[in-house]
Amino acid sequence: MNRRTSAFIPAATGAVSGLWRQALHGLSARLQPGKTLVASIPTFWLALFFLIPFVVVFKISLAEPAIAVPPYTALFEWDADLALASLQLNLGNYLFLFEDSLYLEAYLNSIKVAAISTFITLLLAYPMAYMIARSSPSNRVILLSLVILPFWTSFLLRVYAWMGFLKKNGVVNELLLSMGLIDEPLIMLQTDFAIYIGIIYTYLPFMVLPLYSTLEKLDISLLEAAEDLGCKPMQRFFLVTLPLSLPGMLAGCLLVFIPALGEYVIPALLGGSDTLMIGRVLWDEFFLNRDWPRASAVAILMLLFLVMPIMLLRNAQGRREERT
Repeated sequence: MNRRTSAFIPAATGAVSGLWRQALHGLSARLQPGKTLVASIPTFWLALFFLIPFVVVFKISLAEPAIAVPPYTALFEWDADLALASLQLNLGNYLFLFEDSLYLEAYLNSIKVAAISTFITLLLAYPMAYMIARSSPSNRVILLSLVILPFWTSFLLRVYAWMGFLKKNGVVNELLLSMGLIDEPLIMLQTDFAIYIGIIYTYLPFMVLPLYSTLEKLDISLLEAAEDLGCKPMQRFFLVTLPLSLPGMLAGCLLVFIPALGEYVIPALLGGSDTLMIGRVLWDEFFLNRDWPRASAVAILMLLFLVMPIMLLRNAQGRREERT
């Protein structure tokens, strides 16, 4: 190879590499509108079904109740004589929530019920998801179908079915009496126990599916490496499996805790008349008291209570990922 040829080859290689990079850059630029279009669909969906309703509810929460249609005053009033628009904000709805202990008790009781239900659901769902993830592919399809099967029936029918199970002469009491375990029927319906049963049963699939998705992708070689290093089965679970399944646990807990916190139907059907949860307070304010501004303030505070910790957690995770 002469000197001219040896100089030509690196130059040609560099030119081809440059052209390849330009082609990739051009292709990436042409695909950019497609990415924007794909990202715009969920953005439009969130704006239409979350942001706009949130702004409307927030506006109502700053108004005053009125005997009219709609049952609240307008925030802006136009004075034709002075040709001026005045803004009237009423923060009393929010202040009243902190003054009346009823709302604080409803919030705390809802948090307690949602937290206990989420914890018990996690305890039940984790072994189920682990068993499904470790089963054979053919059995996995059947087991997943059984998890999803309750969604094929109406939510109200499932809750009404539990009323039949838990009532005084229901299936559970009849079974316990026939087995001689109890002498008289237990009072289970219209109690907190019935509320926990209803919430756990209803939201159990929401915990199982994220956990299964995480556990199914778990790298088995990590468990084999831990076994080679002398870890016993329980040590492998607590040192490898459990930490790696934390994202699925977190997703499942959020999917159960958030709807359980604002649940209305299950406490209304299975709980007692004295059950105080924030969903019932919202219903009473909207439809019994016709106080839409105060009910909107309750809804806004509940939403902030749910969204703010999630945003802080997400920011903390993002910073941790940037550091690593």
